[in-house]
Amino acid sequence: MADGTLHLTEATFDTEIGNHAEVLMVDFWAEWCAPCRAIAPALEEIARESSGKISLAKVNVDEEPALAARYGIRSIPTILLMRGGTVVDQVIGAVPKAQLRKKLDAIV
Repeated sequence: MADGTLHLTEATFDTEIGNHAEVLMVDFWAEWCAPCRAIAPALEEIARESSGKISLAKVNVDEEPALAARYGIRSIPTILLMRGGTVVDQVIGAVPKAQLRKKLDAIV
């Protein structure tokens, strides 16, 4: 996992989300999910290459089911794109890196 990746729990979620002015990619994932593992390197790379404009946070849905329910996560991976603590867009499934970049470019 990339250095600087936030690992969010129900206890830390609201505080951490509020501490980030940059766009936050919140990846709802699970260990057993092959598509989640497939998209993880692209998410880490985007965050690393963004020069601080985009950060990556991860929520393990098996460990934090209440957070998944709060955001209506029914399929993983789901990546919520958040700015100022508000969800501005989302990506469902292991999509190509170019598709992620296109969505992010629209909100960064």
